[in-house]
Amino acid sequence: MRLPVDAYWLGHGVVVEYRELQHDQPMAHFDKPDILTVSGVHRGEQRALYDARRDTLIPQNGLRLVVIRPADLDGDSRGRLRRSRDADLAAVRRILEPARDEDRVVGAFRHWLVAEGWTPVAPTDQWTDIEAVRGDERLIGEAKGRTKEKGVDADIAYGQLLRRMADHSPATRFALIVPTSSVWHAERVPAQVRRLLRIDLYEVSDANQVSRRPA
Repeated sequence: MRLPVDAYWLGHGVVVEYRELQHDQPMAHFDKPDILTVSGVHRGEQRALYDARRDTLIPQNGLRLVVIRPADLDGDSRGRLRRSRDADLAAVRRILEPARDEDRVVGAFRHWLVAEGWTPVAPTDQWTDIEAVRGDERLIGEAKGRTKEKGVDADIAYGQLLRRMADHSPATRFALIVPTSSVWHAERVPAQVRRLLRIDLYEVSDANQVSRRPA
């Protein structure tokens, strides 16, 4: 079953939902608890089910879901908007400010490390994005998110890893973690060079799936 959304910008990969008070609290006028829908539940329960489905499926399809509520805008306690254009526009701009994609990449890689038996630890270098241990092994990682300057950022990341190669133990490896859109740029450093430097390249997809690139 396809569910409608309030707004969708294909070029930006953004879905916006405006959820009035009835989406977050029982309201007999909208819920009609004495009348069941064809799904066998009243409208309030059906609305909650549909919202939960949107919350799950939209991000799974690589889209950003932005939810705006009356409390985010200039409104009264009953959820009625005052239509204050300047104040509402400022609020919407704040809500739409993108989260750092690098944080998403680091978070996905951290979860993957734990699933692979690694234990994230406090980085030896305060500028290191992520460090982890597994038995005698140590991994020191540098992550980059989606940016306009993919090639430049990949080159910077390699330089940052080179500066952290004070540990010459073969049990210590280095990781460059990039989103799918930056893989090609990171692979411009030949695989044999990466092998010599003990740098492993990891890809984080838009769906937060982590995979190690072949070297």
